[in-house]
Amino acid sequence: MFSEFVQEQTLLFVALAIVVAMLIYSYVGDRLSGFKSVNTDEATRLFNDGAFLLDVRGTNEYKEGFIGDAVNVTVSELGTRLNVLPKDKEKPILIYCLSGARSAKAASVLVKEGYKNVFNLTGGINAWKAANLPVAKAKSKKAKKKAGSK
Repeated sequence: MFSEFVQEQTLLFVALAIVVAMLIYSYVGDRLSGFKSVNTDEATRLFNDGAFLLDVRGTNEYKEGFIGDAVNVTVSELGTRLNVLPKDKEKPILIYCLSGARSAKAASVLVKEGYKNVFNLTGGINAWKAANLPVAKAKSKKAKKKAGSK
């Protein structure tokens, strides 16, 4: 009886198997990758606890707004600019990009370089903004000069 049901609903069981596999990967994937994906609540805690912030978006994207005092290093530059990262490889590092894909690649690079507490912001700065969290903007050269003349 059950086997007949399975045969008649093959597509449904394939979909179920895919969903189960995705759930298992979402729990086990972070452990295999060596870094942890975090939501905005966890990222806020890391930010407040003094984690090093790494923005791996392009320079123009960074200029549109960034989290706290994040250091901007693109994913492609990361391998040659490790000197801007903390020397203490135990210090928490929160990495983000626009949506979380580029930062996941960057997180993998840092894990391979020996960093132990690497966190990727799921959803990137888009999720941060959607949660109505503050975004900083770089001051223009004119604004810096004006502030200096007061």
